[in-house]
Amino acid sequence: MIIGIPKEIKNNENRVGMTPAGVFELCKRGHKVFVQHTAGWVADSVIMNTSQQVQ
Repeated sequence: MIIGIPKEIKNNENRVGMTPAGVFELCKRGHKVFVQHTAGWVADSVIMNTSQQVQ
C-alpha cells in the first residue's frame, strides 16, 4: 500500500498525521510511506529519516 502524509496547511500548526514510530512500522511491514516536504519540520527530522521517500 502507498500511504501519503501531507503537511498541515493551517497557520501555526506543526503536527504531523503520523508519528515516526508509525511510519517505521508501516515501512517495516512493506508499505511505502511518502511524507510531504517540510511536514513537521518544527518538531523533528526523525520522521524524515524513517520514511522511504520525501516529496
